[in-house]
Amino acid sequence: MNLDSIRTLLSETLVTISGQPVSLGNILLIPIVLLLGFWLTKALVKLVTKKLTSKSKDPNLIHLTQRLMYVLAIVIILITTLDLINIPIAAFAFLSGAIAIGFGFGAQNIINNFISGWILMWERPIRIGDFLEVEDAKGVVEEINTRSTRFRRVDGVHMLIPNSKLLENTVINWTLVDKLMRTSVRVGVAYGSPTKKVAELLLQATNSQPEVLSDPGPTVIFDDFGDNALTFEVNLWIKSNVEGGLRAVRSNIRFAIDELFNENDIVISYPQRDVHLDGSLTLIREPRKTTN
Repeated sequence: MNLDSIRTLLSETLVTISGQPVSLGNILLIPIVLLLGFWLTKALVKLVTKKLTSKSKDPNLIHLTQRLMYVLAIVIILITTLDLINIPIAAFAFLSGAIAIGFGFGAQNIINNFISGWILMWERPIRIGDFLEVEDAKGVVEEINTRSTRFRRVDGVHMLIPNSKLLENTVINWTLVDKLMRTSVRVGVAYGSPTKKVAELLLQATNSQPEVLSDPGPTVIFDDFGDNALTFEVNLWIKSNVEGGLRAVRSNIRFAIDELFNENDIVISYPQRDVHLDGSLTLIREPRKTTN
């Protein structure tokens, strides 16, 4: 088969769309344009991501830029492909409208989550790395996709949460504005303990932890005269991305409190009960058993 025969074969009309002939060569050109377009898009996104990473450490901005570039690239590739094979876009107007209506009725949740995903990435009420509390689950946002958000709980389990759920329901974002987190440690000491000394030791134990902020500094509250103890509470602030940071600091403070209380003879209280008996007690002895 010579070159002229190949050209004749490729120029043969296979189908006509809106008066425009589509040849075999046009059909074979489609995968070539698509593969080349997607390869160029991937290379361009990689280059832009590298430059953004060197200038900005915000993963949310990088993630949003990547999504926008991929969407724009898909639109440009499709329009370019149709133009190269001489198919007018108006030829798909009626068909695309009918498909859109049917797809809209059949995939309302998918479209809702898709739009919600773009709202999350654009407005950024929830960002990658934020510590969230969604219903009974707590964890860190790892990735925001167009349909769902990947969420890693504090126990290491990954959850995929629909984007619409994050917008329609109440979500607690612990790190929306800053990473400041407030926590407290409660302890009860025995009645008769020197309260001023107890407050001083509690502040000393709290300030000994490097994670505890000095501004705002920790405060000690003499909370109550309890049934079995004098109750104190220490309020403090730390900077942390996860709840585990709060638990670790509270644990270290308790270790320090226990050590300081032992050194200063401060007794941590425990429940006690006094039993009063009216009348006299009679000791009853069981008779000894005799053996034959």
